[in-house]
Amino acid sequence: MSTFTVKAYGAESTTADLKEMNIERREVTSKDIEIEILYCGVCHSDLHTARNDWGGTLYPAVPGHEIVGRITKVGSEITKFKVGDLAAVGCLVDSCRTCDSCKQDLEQYCLNGFTGTYNGQDKHLGGHTFGGYSQKVVVDEHFVLKVPENLDLAAVAPLLCAGITTWSPLKHWNVGPDSKVAVVGLGGLGHMAIKLAKGLGAEVTLFSRTPGKSEDAKQLGADHVVISTDEEQMKSVNGKFDVIIDTVPYVHDINPYVSTLNISGTLVLVGYLGGLEPILNTVPMILGRKSVAGSVIGGIAETQELLDFCGAHQIVSEVEVIKMQDINKAYERMLKSDVRYRFVIDMQSLNN
Repeated sequence: MSTFTVKAYGAESTTADLKEMNIERREVTSKDIEIEILYCGVCHSDLHTARNDWGGTLYPAVPGHEIVGRITKVGSEITKFKVGDLAAVGCLVDSCRTCDSCKQDLEQYCLNGFTGTYNGQDKHLGGHTFGGYSQKVVVDEHFVLKVPENLDLAAVAPLLCAGITTWSPLKHWNVGPDSKVAVVGLGGLGHMAIKLAKGLGAEVTLFSRTPGKSEDAKQLGADHVVISTDEEQMKSVNGKFDVIIDTVPYVHDINPYVSTLNISGTLVLVGYLGGLEPILNTVPMILGRKSVAGSVIGGIAETQELLDFCGAHQIVSEVEVIKMQDINKAYERMLKSDVRYRFVIDMQSLNN
């Protein structure tokens, strides 16, 4: 298969800073779309992958799965897109498309394993996939999304991961105008959960350990803020919430939040992977038909639905735009939670 070379930023090893490098992209096949990348969001998964925090990173690693750009070339069989269209790519660039999950437009739960935008198995060129910290990307049309023209493109980028990660559970658990929703944690995911739940018409509460975040939360759309370390405040919302979106990315005690669910309420973990400590107490679950669930990103149809909804409701992420050359500093700031609320790379800086 013929290829072409593009500039990218990636890590050569676990301990190496990201630096400029050249990578190969395949020339478009009949069903492919080539996108010039204008903006790429920076996700915690990028940092974890570059530094092999989860194990299994394939080097060189080129992160980036919050991609927004313009189409520069389309394959001969493409009918839904044309050159010049705005387009986006999220966390997935392929799946088996034949399993029960894929047939339900739930490619993120592909029973045969989806292909990640980076660090996935590249079935076209062999080796592994490279992400959006690059000048261009070539993706099968099924995994390319249309971007509303009326939104700030830089601020659209995090919708492709932070946005869909919170939208998918809000939709699955039927959040709407009569819903009472709580969000645990105010970061990249949490701020999107507030905006989207509010956009769906819900009454929204932020759980935070930090009183200083109250004003910010209300500006984002939260109706209430509950300080989770204050026992009286926690008692005041006992049995209140239909859905809680828990975005905290590290081990923490979820038992106090379960008590704030109403009958048949659900707490959805979207930020943390691993064992729960302290152990989950099933008493309030059994006595109130309460659930603790998990959710990851979203399928392609659901992600398109999110982008269309955001276009109609003027919802985007709060972002700080950076140059590609500043990515290593941005990673250090992310580790200190020193960003409000998502970094986005202006990919034109890679051309300098």
